[in-house]
Amino acid sequence: MKLTHLLATVAALLTLASPLARSAGPTAGDAAPNELGKTYNGDKVLLSDHAGKVVIVSFWATWCTYCLKELPILEGIQKVAGKAHNLQVIAVNTEDRDVFRHVLRTLKTMTVSMAYDPEKIGQKAYGVSGIPHLVIIGRDGVIIRVYRGYGEETLNKITDDINLAIGANTPAATTLAP
Repeated sequence: MKLTHLLATVAALLTLASPLARSAGPTAGDAAPNELGKTYNGDKVLLSDHAGKVVIVSFWATWCTYCLKELPILEGIQKVAGKAHNLQVIAVNTEDRDVFRHVLRTLKTMTVSMAYDPEKIGQKAYGVSGIPHLVIIGRDGVIIRVYRGYGEETLNKITDDINLAIGANTPAATTLAP
């Protein structure tokens, strides 16, 4: 019994001392941080500019294979549920401006809002320590769910959470099929 208590105490101390524990970022039920990144022109991309909308924020990079698969899915969600359900997808690239500029040229037909985070302000505020990193934010600015380091096996849960956020079982679910 004493050994179990000692091990639990050591584990708790290690967790508190871990840099990841300190930078875990906000979780479900927390108010979402306002600053997400910048546009190519250097204007701030703020959550408050989308007040009253469901917002899906995806932090991603070009070297992340799953992220590149996810972008068309997010585009589909934006097209299907954006206007109908007052939803906005914001894709925040975690790379430098030159990479972001190239991405914008390549993905110029996408309707999701594109941003990048050169000073890592949004990444720090949201506790991004790896990607993909997706945050679903309700109309009230409160985080519904945070997904870190996920894959295709998580798509159904993400779909459920998006449907919960918009308040209905919508066609957005069909856009998430791999």
